[in-house]
Amino acid sequence: MATQIDKEACREAYNQVRDDNTETSWAAFKYEGSTIVPAGQGTDYEDFKKLCTDDGRLFGFVRFTTGDAMSKRAKFTLITWIGEHVSGLQRAKISTDKTLVKDVVQKLCKEFMISDPRELEEEYLCSELKKAGGANYDAQAE
Repeated sequence: MATQIDKEACREAYNQVRDDNTETSWAAFKYEGSTIVPAGQGTDYEDFKKLCTDDGRLFGFVRFTTGDAMSKRAKFTLITWIGEHVSGLQRAKISTDKTLVKDVVQKLCKEFMISDPRELEEEYLCSELKKAGGANYDAQAE
């Protein structure tokens, strides 16, 4: 059966993360049968990381605050999590299913495909987002 997405529910979770007037900093999307649905949202990135299990696969839309001494700004990322115990067929399918998620999650700085929990560390992701962001005025302070 072809994968589908609950666009309205996922879009609502996505908009909560994008909204500067909310504290929501992440939204997760999981498989429920052959449908991608919201798996939760929250304000603490550590809570999102707990959803990334060895046997799970999910998508996460996350807001990080990055920048340098001159400016701080919100950067948004799409994380595709594939646990190390996910079958080869499910691994292959997640790449095509990501297009359904990207119909909802459209405005982002960078995408990550992650299977190693160490790559979920906030410091690592923020450094990658900072590189993608261009100018780095912190270098002047060195």
